Amino acid sequence: MDDRTDLPEGPPYADCVRCGEPTEYPAARPGATLCPVCEWQEAQRAACSG
Repeated sequence: MDDRTDLPEGPPYADCVRCGEPTEYPAARPGATLCPVCEWQEAQRAACSG
């Protein structure tokens, strides 16, 4: 069963490189993709390390 029902219809979505959850980005997007939770956590780490 596909658990990505909260995402809009569109291209296949990339999985997060950290936790494996679906992201909001298409699978063809270059670079490492993060889900919203991991993006937020990464932003917090970057803000605190500065």
